[in-house]
Amino acid sequence: MWGCLPPSNAVKPQKVLEMTKSANDVVLTGIGLVTSLGVGQAPHVAMLGADNAPEVTVDRETCAPYPVHPLPEIDWKDQIPRRGDQRQMENWQRLGVYTAGLALDDAGVKGDEAYCSTMDMIVAAGGGERDIAVDTMIVNEGLKRSDREVLLNEKLTTELRPTLFLAQLANLVAGNISIVHKVTGSSRTFMGEEGAGISAMATAYARVLAGQSTHMLVGGAFVAERRDILLMFEAIHALTRDEWKPLWDRPAEDDGGMVLGTAGTFLVLESRAFAEARGAHIYAVLDGVEGDRGKRDAGKFEARFERLFSDAGFSGNAGDLIFSGATGTSDITSREAAFLKKTYPGAALRGYTGVTGHAVEANFPLGIALAALSLDKRKAPPPFNGPSEAPMDTPAKHAAVTTVGLQRGEGVAVLSADE
Repeated sequence: MWGCLPPSNAVKPQKVLEMTKSANDVVLTGIGLVTSLGVGQAPHVAMLGADNAPEVTVDRETCAPYPVHPLPEIDWKDQIPRRGDQRQMENWQRLGVYTAGLALDDAGVKGDEAYCSTMDMIVAAGGGERDIAVDTMIVNEGLKRSDREVLLNEKLTTELRPTLFLAQLANLVAGNISIVHKVTGSSRTFMGEEGAGISAMATAYARVLAGQSTHMLVGGAFVAERRDILLMFEAIHALTRDEWKPLWDRPAEDDGGMVLGTAGTFLVLESRAFAEARGAHIYAVLDGVEGDRGKRDAGKFEARFERLFSDAGFSGNAGDLIFSGATGTSDITSREAAFLKKTYPGAALRGYTGVTGHAVEANFPLGIALAALSLDKRKAPPPFNGPSEAPMDTPAKHAAVTTVGLQRGEGVAVLSADE
């Protein structure tokens, strides 16, 4: 299913915005997280509670001239014990299945057949990895021949493996999670850049809020060290070249400023009644998740963004926290920052993609995971991106998370500490 943000006039379930507890609250009870900072929650909690700006992990060599935040060292068998299962997945699928296992472990339900067999799942996914050797062969031979349509047909029939097409199917992440972790309730996959992550989170939230699901696994995975993905972003001059710079300070030449980051994030969402009945730990309450898309010229982006914040229930009072998943490209990133600082001057802004890199489909779930950890662990994150981010004196009780797509799609989630 292609990622598709709901229109602004879509019928949505009524949200409970009062700060009183309700059995219908959508609560977050499990977090599986991997970024270039490390595997699991510990390195990310340390980053959120550090005294100074975190040290970023950047690989400038593998995909030069484009810096990326790389995949950390992972022992896949910790969450994917069978080598046969590991072999038939690509890295982005392994990362999704691995972090899904971390989330189930964290929620205390991994291996619980009754729980997992009724658990619904929504995955935000991109396309599968390409056969770079075949792509390179076609391009190189195409430079020597004028009958390129004939050349392409020749290579498609002689060089490509049928199993490669199977491995590229976006919904195989969900399929492999079902096989490995026995999550066998309903399943749907959204595909399509940042909008996929926004739609996945918004749909999961709405289903639990409306009582259509009591417990849900939702998230995505993205691997930055893929030359085919880098090629697509470079084609529109979106990538930072050579040197990494803080998120808000990237150069405007060719509008370049995006640094991709490998990340896998899966979250367990439950209704409060369901979570409390089994004695689950609640990291945070999701007060609202909103997504939309449309034209961005002549102030339309700012007007739409303001509506999303309002509909999601964000007050933006002094001491609140905003985690921005900005791309880093100059125009839309500067507009987002200007809007947030003007509209919510008392809230502390933290551009998390300056630390983790931009994770495309997984970007929105990643920001929500970081916000939930910050609220639960009572951490006041240091500025991530230099003096343009003001320091915080005390931990926040309310947080908003944004993802503004490179070309289209905006998402806002609002979370509160469970007190």
